[in-house]
Amino acid sequence: MLVPQTQRPTAAFVGASWLALMIGSLAYLIGLWNAQMALNEKGYYLTLLLYGLFSAVSLQKSVRDRLEGVRVTSLYFGLCWVSLGIAILLLVIGLWNATLGLSEKGFYAMAFLLSLFAAVAVQKNVRDIALHDGDADAVERSTDY
Repeated sequence: MLVPQTQRPTAAFVGASWLALMIGSLAYLIGLWNAQMALNEKGYYLTLLLYGLFSAVSLQKSVRDRLEGVRVTSLYFGLCWVSLGIAILLLVIGLWNATLGLSEKGFYAMAFLLSLFAAVAVQKNVRDIALHDGDADAVERSTDY
């Protein structure tokens, strides 16, 4: 396995990534909790957040695996891209058709995108730290699927 040289992420970047993930996810979830919408709509938006986070992390992991020479099938790699696209598309469709104010729609969209970006950054940091610290077991566990 080819392992590129990486720098250990700074504590500030690691902290900022985790903080962004918590802020984005919690803001989205608090917004759902307080929303005046049917329970099935809340479930729809909650499922989209979970699906989006999973697909974003899975895509980042697949990109990183390929970069490090770990075999990732084209089918899985393609499914990661399609899944992320579908999650974003379903959020856009849901918000477009929702009876929410524009500011509420913008709030959900931005909290969702912040969460996705932060999840990718957190996954990258976890991988970089494991590689930098020479924790081969952690790197190997992070590539199992």
